[in-house]
Amino acid sequence: MQNRLLAIAAIAGALAAPIAAQAQSDTVGVVRGGSVVVGEHEGITAEQRPAFREYVVRERVPTFTIPDRITVGSVLPDAGITYYDVPQTVAATPYRYTVVNGQTVLVEPRSRRIVQVVD
Repeated sequence: MQNRLLAIAAIAGALAAPIAAQAQSDTVGVVRGGSVVVGEHEGITAEQRPAFREYVVRERVPTFTIPDRITVGSVLPDAGITYYDVPQTVAATPYRYTVVNGQTVLVEPRSRRIVQVVD
């Protein structure tokens, strides 16, 4: 928790420049002054990524195309994109996923804000 707070404090001091940082196992991103913190227990961990990628390919999830760049903190359009539950066999997460511009992303369901780009 202390590392998360330190990361947020460091980001708050750099509001003028969007950055991405790695704070131990948390992914931190800043976009236009707003921060997004995804703890390893909330997103897809490095160990879970191969199984998650296989699942997305096996399910033949369609890719949606948008004109914007895909980055942590970006908000996806409210129409035209389908969001899917992450299977509990792969990861326990409060987020949903979709594929946009060929990239699989985790999204906060209510705000449609990207919280993790799963590479």
